[in-house]
Amino acid sequence: MRQKKIEFIVKRALTYSALSLGALAMLLPFLWMLSTSLKSYSSVFVFSLSDIQWIPDPLYLKNYIDVWKVVPFAKFYLNSIFVVLCVTFGQVATSAFAAYAFARLKFPGRDKIFFAYLATMMIPGSVTMIPVFTLMRAFGWIDTYKALIIPAIFSAYGTFLLRQFFMTIPRDLEDAAKIDGCSLWGIFWKMILPLSHTALATLTIFVSLGNWVSFMWPLLVTNSIEKRTLPIGLAYFQELYQYAQPDWGLLMAGSLVTMVPVIIVFLFNQRFFVEGIKLTGMKG
Repeated sequence: MRQKKIEFIVKRALTYSALSLGALAMLLPFLWMLSTSLKSYSSVFVFSLSDIQWIPDPLYLKNYIDVWKVVPFAKFYLNSIFVVLCVTFGQVATSAFAAYAFARLKFPGRDKIFFAYLATMMIPGSVTMIPVFTLMRAFGWIDTYKALIIPAIFSAYGTFLLRQFFMTIPRDLEDAAKIDGCSLWGIFWKMILPLSHTALATLTIFVSLGNWVSFMWPLLVTNSIEKRTLPIGLAYFQELYQYAQPDWGLLMAGSLVTMVPVIIVFLFNQRFFVEGIKLTGMKG
């Protein structure tokens, strides 16, 4: 019995040690980014392993001030916030309406239409990017917020996620609401949505984080600096130093400022990421 207990303790210690090493390996790039953002231009290019300073001395905080002055970083930040809020609200709303129709309403060809819509998830985004860009140009929406927002507010994944959750809500509740004279809109607004706050919060987090770091589509449809979002704004730092070495300290400071909302959302909503994995595995 004592031998088994010792083996259990040793296995647990080895497991925790391996997990700790893995966590440290994942944190190292972030710690290096933080360290670089607090260094002056000359201190960044110290390549001798023995001379590397993880904690710069002195701390060069000027990078966090200059990042707002060298480029219109505040405008990039506001653009990202506006686009993410609009896309998140729009995608959650359209996904909720579509999911309710596919999960609760009966109409000819419902399941076939749903599976056809779901099949669009198999098409890589790079395949549809150029046709959608051509459509945006035909509408005259290039370099406008419309091109950044409208194509992104429809999602097969969001519809699938919410449909799977809606189908787990007992139909007895819906039947009771109908007997009490509640309309379809009333059932959706007063019963389905309040009971689905976990699924809605999960989708909101996934959509907001995904659009916060979106790079390729905003790069295609924006031409002016005034319409650029944060990922494109960070790339703009390298354009400033086209024929010289970029100021990596400044670039790392901008990257960390960009990451602040993502880190906050993740720290306070970790359980919804786990819920999202559970929900996508539901049978319906």
